[in-house]
Amino acid sequence: MKISRIDIHRIAIPFSAGERHQVDVKGDDTYNAASANISKMESLMVRVVTESGLEGWGEAFGHGLNPVTFKALESLVAPFFLGADLDDYQQHLYQAKRAFHSFGSTGPMLYALSAIDTAVWDIKAKAAGKPLYQLLGGRNGKIELYASLVSYGNDPEEVARQVRRVYEQGFRSLKLHETAAAAIRSARTALPDDAELMVDVNCPWQPEEAIRQAGLLRDLDLTWLEEPVWPPDNLTALARVRATGVAISAGENAPGVAGFEQLFSAGAVDIAQPSVAKIGGVTGMLEVQKLAANYGIRLVPHCFYYGPGMLAAAHIVASMDAATRLEVPLIELAVRLHPLHAFTPSFDLGTTPGLGFAPDPALLEQYRVEYRSIPAT
Repeated sequence: MKISRIDIHRIAIPFSAGERHQVDVKGDDTYNAASANISKMESLMVRVVTESGLEGWGEAFGHGLNPVTFKALESLVAPFFLGADLDDYQQHLYQAKRAFHSFGSTGPMLYALSAIDTAVWDIKAKAAGKPLYQLLGGRNGKIELYASLVSYGNDPEEVARQVRRVYEQGFRSLKLHETAAAAIRSARTALPDDAELMVDVNCPWQPEEAIRQAGLLRDLDLTWLEEPVWPPDNLTALARVRATGVAISAGENAPGVAGFEQLFSAGAVDIAQPSVAKIGGVTGMLEVQKLAANYGIRLVPHCFYYGPGMLAAAHIVASMDAATRLEVPLIELAVRLHPLHAFTPSFDLGTTPGLGFAPDPALLEQYRVEYRSIPAT
């Protein structure tokens, strides 16, 4: 099976999120996909086609960075994989990582490789006639979801209203993207005792401020506080925040698989959160899973995107411990590319071979921002 073509699709679909108020967000929050000024959610997807006609889908992170990742795919990564024999894929992937190592351990180049890798695993599962979760050792495609909310501008009343809305939809695990203790506390107060609450603050604080903020949240029984420290690779600071007694999660921004080993050896996290669209695809996720198991660290995949990366994360979750839930960005997309986008508290992946992702070409064209086919067709 040799790769004969790679199509790159960058799309943006309008969405709503519980009638939140649009605000003018600038500065360091401009490119945060959870920000209150975002009205369209982007996805950067690749379709890898083999000479035999099998095809697979993958997704690269993401959002405001998509123009750069698109260029990495178009100019370097996709051409490198043309003609690659998938029977010797791991060797070709190794060569690609060496060829592109000067671009760094994370960022657009690794995100581009993540998309290719996920698409290849989609093809592998289809060739085996199995859904990906079965190829990875899972038996049951039924998974539970947790709701990852967008930001509501740290407005305590609005945050309380939104978490009640989400709870009434049946979700019992919710994650906020707020940074103010008052807004987070209002969510905890608004939710019944059986609701699990997590908070992703997106790396806002210097170490001393992160420690102070963790102290303000200590009594809220958060399942985790996600990425409280800037810069996110300040492992010593993360470990200090963790020492306050608040469970810490991180890893979305780790510099590759080696970055997770550094996180674990520094005692910086309670929960590891690799992202299939950022860590090197399914191959990278499996490597982090093995590391986390060796260190006794709980792993919960990160997923704030809606394309084939979400489906890949869902299959990975289905192959893991039944207690692990899939993160989904709780948004109402103008159109759905997959039934999972109904975003109900549970979902059955079924038995379709591969990822089960086959988007309507007309929808991809309707919401297109950029498109390239390598080689040009």
